[in-house]
Amino acid sequence: MAGADIAYNPRQDRLVAAILVFRLPGLDLVEISQVVRKVRFPYVPGLLSFREAPPLLEAWDRLRRKPDLLICDGQGIAHPRGLGLASHLGLLTGVATIGCAKSRLVGLHDAVGSARGERTPLRHEGRVVGAVVRTRSHVRPLYVSPGHLIGIPAATRWVLTLCRGYRLPESTRLADKFVGRLLRGGG
Repeated sequence: MAGADIAYNPRQDRLVAAILVFRLPGLDLVEISQVVRKVRFPYVPGLLSFREAPPLLEAWDRLRRKPDLLICDGQGIAHPRGLGLASHLGLLTGVATIGCAKSRLVGLHDAVGSARGERTPLRHEGRVVGAVVRTRSHVRPLYVSPGHLIGIPAATRWVLTLCRGYRLPESTRLADKFVGRLLRGGG
């Protein structure tokens, strides 16, 4: 399984993308693929995939070990057009993808209980597009939505399984730390 994240350096107008591949069950890091490239598409709300997917796909193409599951810091089907970054990456790579975001892009939901594992459906335009999941007790929940080849229950189980003491799944948390280091020049 793998985690993907991307960061933007406004001073250089560059995107820093990384995919970290892990072996389960121990979550051992087995490969990192990184890409730094000039921005080729402007920031447009709702169209972030057109900006972020190309460098992530380039990082994907460089992987020697292709994972069978990819978790992205972003949305899957919980998107205004039903096709967020996780959905795009899943369609273009052919693997199961999950969007795991820190904030809600679309939809409404009921209150989530305060204990780890509590969840409630995220609904948008009359259908369930994800789950709002508490990954640590008394910590803000995450917005989990399927991207491709996975359903909401399985996506939610994966996110909870991979949250090991932190709010975020280890796969995307470590990818975020890695791109942050690259962004600061500490690659």
